[in-house]
Amino acid sequence: MKKIVMNAIIASLLCANSFGQDSNNAKKPSSTLDYPETKKGQTVDTYFGTEVKDPYRWLEDDRSKETESWVKAQNNVTFGYLEKIPFREALKERLTELWNYEKISAPNKEGDWIYFSKNDGLQNQSVIYRKKSETATPEVFLDPNKFSEDGTTSLAGMSFSEDGKTLAYSISEGGSDWRKIIIIDAETREIKEDTLIDVKFSGVSWKGNEGFYYSSYDKPQGSELSAKTDQHKLYYHKLGTPQQQDKIIFGATPEQKHRYVGGNVSEDNRFLFISANTSTSGGKLFMMDLSKANPTIDTIVGHENNESYVIDNQGSKLFIVTNLDAPNRRIVTVDAANPTPENWKDLIPETENVLSPSTGGGYIFAKYMKDAVSDVKQYDYQGKLVREIELPGIGTVGGFGGEKEEKELYYSFTNYVTPGSIYKYDVETGVSELYNRPQVDFNPDDYTSEQVFYTSKDGTKVPMIITYKKGLKKDGKNPTILYGYGGFNISLTPGFSIANAVWMEQGGIYAVPNLRGGGEYGKEWHDAGTKLQKQNVFDDFIAAAEYLIENKYTSSDYLAIRGGSNGGLLVGATMTQRPDLMKVALPAVGVLDMLRYHTFTAGAGWAYDYGTSEESEEMFNYIKGYSPVHNVKKGVDYPSTLVTTGDHDDRVVPAHSFKFAAELQEKHAGEDPVLIRIETNAGHGAGTPVSKTIEQYADIFGFTLYNMGYTQLPNDTPKKEFKD
Repeated sequence: MKKIVMNAIIASLLCANSFGQDSNNAKKPSSTLDYPETKKGQTVDTYFGTEVKDPYRWLEDDRSKETESWVKAQNNVTFGYLEKIPFREALKERLTELWNYEKISAPNKEGDWIYFSKNDGLQNQSVIYRKKSETATPEVFLDPNKFSEDGTTSLAGMSFSEDGKTLAYSISEGGSDWRKIIIIDAETREIKEDTLIDVKFSGVSWKGNEGFYYSSYDKPQGSELSAKTDQHKLYYHKLGTPQQQDKIIFGATPEQKHRYVGGNVSEDNRFLFISANTSTSGGKLFMMDLSKANPTIDTIVGHENNESYVIDNQGSKLFIVTNLDAPNRRIVTVDAANPTPENWKDLIPETENVLSPSTGGGYIFAKYMKDAVSDVKQYDYQGKLVREIELPGIGTVGGFGGEKEEKELYYSFTNYVTPGSIYKYDVETGVSELYNRPQVDFNPDDYTSEQVFYTSKDGTKVPMIITYKKGLKKDGKNPTILYGYGGFNISLTPGFSIANAVWMEQGGIYAVPNLRGGGEYGKEWHDAGTKLQKQNVFDDFIAAAEYLIENKYTSSDYLAIRGGSNGGLLVGATMTQRPDLMKVALPAVGVLDMLRYHTFTAGAGWAYDYGTSEESEEMFNYIKGYSPVHNVKKGVDYPSTLVTTGDHDDRVVPAHSFKFAAELQEKHAGEDPVLIRIETNAGHGAGTPVSKTIEQYADIFGFTLYNMGYTQLPNDTPKKEFKD
């Protein structure tokens, strides 16, 4: 396929000192806080004859002065608390110190130049460099740090024309999913034409050098951060013409109405492949033969009971990756003249492990996931196995992608104790050569990762990787973060970050179970954690916590649960169902009002995983039974809680977190803090400046450890006790 060059910003890494615990303060500190008053409205909704009160509906209005005042008042309380944690600044200093190392991406050839991204250490955004050859001196090509003074405008994607002479790059302002596309002359770096605006959930795929395809919604009525967006459209932008003249390729008619539409041009520029989905799982697949004078849209798969996409073509021969009749995916071939499923022929059949392939150098690289770790095989285009690729270790591999003529490809390797490194791979000899290894002050030999399989409530075996410093004593007193997601077919595979290294250097444990709802074992594993089976995900997470406690890795006094987005729902549901199980709860940008999630932005597209409160009485009752906002009970002692969100989050609108925090503060019976940290001018997480990320981790880890009873860093003199 024609390459779509995305912004290769390496995930940032964290690391820090060990923490000491005051032996006379083994219990988490109590805290009686004066929370801001949150007024209660009279809104009542009726579902299938059942009335449901929604007293904090007014917090959904992200443009109101009342909401703005509430955010400021909550942040005043939250940051007032965080600022008094004795080791908060020391944490921040240590994080800053260890973050300061060079991070470099794999190189990418476009036209006459080799492009790569680099961050010197503490730059808020990585910088794009280029050079004429491997030995030439690099020059700055694009510096996102200059997009805005505070670093909150980020580079969201890059795509070059076929000849490499024109670049279309997208930017995100304040973390929003809404993008702008800027088109420049790659040689001179001068802007060529007006900026494209109001672009959302879109790549950029060039048709030669003439123009490109992109996707967006009509600008919604009301707030662009929370108003519903329902009909996605695929456009073609011809260079030199205004955006108003961009032609709608797909999505213009009611018959073509889908929430997510994308277009991708084949590497030889012959075909445009169009994906059309009404939800985040399953979709239709269409094609246009661009070599024809008046190409029509032809159907490859006309139903959404599958996930299929074209990975490459050789002339009219298409290579399709699909889970149709193959839950773990397979690769099939078919002629473009008759591309429908009855004509498909297996090239690489389905196996017991989930397949995620890529192409490059004239080969197919079949990346399999076996119990959440990578295994890679190289095939030719006749489906013949060339070799099993020897990887640097047990962990997660990414990459192995490129154009057909390239003979050297790049891939990344990482696991929970190995910083992400980049390797150069010779496609003919199969030899890997280390290209770049970051210089991080972290010794993997001091740590261990073990994979265990525990039993969930219904008897299902669930894998979990537990990582910690060697020599750890299993006495039930180790601070532990249990991190989970469990949804949307997303797999949690081993990956290093200094944020986790912070925890492990403290003598802490970082545990990640592969919950149902994820993609680690294919479609069946995903479906087992959706809709009327969503409780399986929470049960899997609860069972993971119980395993850690029963086996003395930790105890309820030293356990924190953490997750973001769908993982925020996981934390919210778990802490409301089992508030006794953990000491600290950390729901981030969570989907927490399950009765109304589908009424915001593109939320209706999540219905494959969740169902909606409107589709049936059975579904309404089921969702209401676990919706975190609706299951906060008066008089319950909830764990110390730090809800985190961003005021510009237009993926999972912050009203979810606002309502949940308001419910907890009103009904929580204990003295442990229930706080909400609202990052201003920030979205769902992507493109967050390094400076803000460091502050967030210092606050999250500081809050967590302090509420587990930690009052000082081990090498510091004792700090003043926390006082409200």
